[in-house]
Amino acid sequence: MTSYAAPRDGLPPQTALHTGRAVFTEAYAVIPRGVMTDIVTSFLPGWDRTRLWVIARPMTGFSETFSQYIMEVEPGGGSDAPEPEAGAEGVLFVTEGRATLTLAGKPHLLAPGGYAYLPPGAAWALRNTGAAPLRFHWIRKLYEPAPGLPPPDPVITNEQHHTPGAMPGTEGRWATTRFVRHDDLRHDMQVNIVTFLPGGLIPFEETHVMEHGLYVLEGKAVYRLNRDWVEVEAGDFMWLRAFCPQACYAAGPGPFRYLLYKDMNRHARLRGPGAFGAAR
Repeated sequence: MTSYAAPRDGLPPQTALHTGRAVFTEAYAVIPRGVMTDIVTSFLPGWDRTRLWVIARPMTGFSETFSQYIMEVEPGGGSDAPEPEAGAEGVLFVTEGRATLTLAGKPHLLAPGGYAYLPPGAAWALRNTGAAPLRFHWIRKLYEPAPGLPPPDPVITNEQHHTPGAMPGTEGRWATTRFVRHDDLRHDMQVNIVTFLPGGLIPFEETHVMEHGLYVLEGKAVYRLNRDWVEVEAGDFMWLRAFCPQACYAAGPGPFRYLLYKDMNRHARLRGPGAFGAAR
């Protein structure tokens, strides 16, 4: 049965050791599950009976394209005007509970494994219509239009409706669940699920222009981040700058799975923050 990690309630006891795995470097950050506690939650205008963990936000000189929240909504809570930024697109991925997503006036039920892509300017609302807390990831990005291409259409689906695609030569030990086509150039980002079975690995140090957010949904592994091998487990979050070398070895005993964000399919910016020329 598929399982999805989530933050835990409460705080560590006063007798707990201070030593942990949290680290923020010039190339990557690791936010372990043990530091996602009640004391670091936030709240949002326009959302009721809701708290959240902000695990990524645009930062000059680090990852600049996206924000990622872990949202926790009590029964009956939610928002009728959730997105304040007109140019923002979003992805929702449900890990616990039930939600009703209303998009352009039409309701859709989202259960664990539920995925929704919300294009910029979409009129949407979300409510916890179940009897238990609702937890989901909300990934936001300013949409970057491309000449001659319209914005993408909304996508509402569930992980269970998609077969992971095996990477060549891996005999299925490394596979990716894609919710939209990777060659659909209307999309300037993707949120996928990557799965490694025991013994699966990335056999080289990936080094690429895409920024990454990796939230571990299930299992454990050893992950190469820049110069370091880091042990990670379900509930941990890894945040990678562009070109940060990465690799993975999943020793088991069960599957290792993570929710992966990446920006893609657009020219590199030559003007504005992080670029050479002045903004126009």
